[in-house]
Amino acid sequence: MPTARSRFAVIFLTVLIDLIGFGIILPTLPYYAQRFGAAGLGFGWLVGAFSLMQFLATALLGRLSDRVGRRPVLLATMLINAAGYTLFAFAGSYAALFISRVVSGFASGNISAAQAYMADITTPAERSRGMGLIGAAFGLGFIIGPFIGGIAGHYAGHAAPGLLAGGLSLINFVSAYRILPESLTPERRGRAGSVGFGHLGIALARPAIRPLAAVWFLMPFAFAGYTVALPLFAGASFGWKERELGLLFALIGVVAATVQGYLFGRIVRRTGDRALVILGLIGMAAGIAAVPFVGSSLQLYLWTIPLAFANSIMVPAANGLVSKLAGAEEQGTILGAVQAFAALGRFAGPEALGILYDEAGAVTTFLAAAAIMLAGALIAVRITRTSADPATLPVGPRVA
Repeated sequence: MPTARSRFAVIFLTVLIDLIGFGIILPTLPYYAQRFGAAGLGFGWLVGAFSLMQFLATALLGRLSDRVGRRPVLLATMLINAAGYTLFAFAGSYAALFISRVVSGFASGNISAAQAYMADITTPAERSRGMGLIGAAFGLGFIIGPFIGGIAGHYAGHAAPGLLAGGLSLINFVSAYRILPESLTPERRGRAGSVGFGHLGIALARPAIRPLAAVWFLMPFAFAGYTVALPLFAGASFGWKERELGLLFALIGVVAATVQGYLFGRIVRRTGDRALVILGLIGMAAGIAAVPFVGSSLQLYLWTIPLAFANSIMVPAANGLVSKLAGAEEQGTILGAVQAFAALGRFAGPEALGILYDEAGAVTTFLAAAAIMLAGALIAVRITRTSADPATLPVGPRVA
């Protein structure tokens, strides 16, 4: 039987390889889309289609993993990812590129199963730390993936990032098939009801979960819109292409890996999750609002650091809160519901802010995204201190 430490390592590696593959194509996507005549709205639809399918998948895969186990869900989505990235590499039209993002978006819904896996192998007292490790895997994936993708796209063309990402998905499948044990025991399966969207209502019906669900819609809405407007603004203002955008994503990854892999556990022990959710949203609002006023690429890179720091404390804190408020037998269900709300935000934000960018320009778009972040912070204030405070949990000490 694998030790707790080894199982932490296995799910960390699984998420890391998955995110490296995802990150590889990020620097190429906006410029790939522009080759087919896409502007703000066209690029926004590519990002939004990915997130819409992620919404459908997280709404299904988290609950499905409660019924059949985490392992089969994770393995199947790795193969689907490989297919999506291969289509991305050989897309000869905007339509083919769009379909590739639909396929990969569905596969990316496996994050709810990965989070549920981590919840299976942690106690409530260490839950936020476990979610922080998943966040650290995200961060490392964003260091390695975009750096490789930016260099590959710059020197080897648009097909290279897709082929690299597809190959990594296959490697992930083989390694996970061999070393990833099932975390959900048979006696805990089959209690989640039929697979469907009813769990979204279950989450919203709980007063403690409701403000978190709203935050998980608004934050991705604003951040996804920011990621659509950023490469368009940086390309027009400073001549950015794949290499420069890849370096920015890598910088975000360095900050995320440092904060979530090392600092987060120490910070949350002193502040609690609720405070970090609120402060993180305020910090992201400030970082986004500053973007259209920077005067150079260096300033844009520098302003990205506090934005990434704020995001890196907010995400694991919010995930930890949701997981603590969900029952032991419904981790996949509730985490999947919350991730579905996040995917809906990532679906709606790129189109809305992409249109705003086309019609009103960069300043209005970034300030609007910042205002939405602040709205999320105001809602986060409604999270009750009793449910958010690690000291009130029935099991274990304060989160480490």
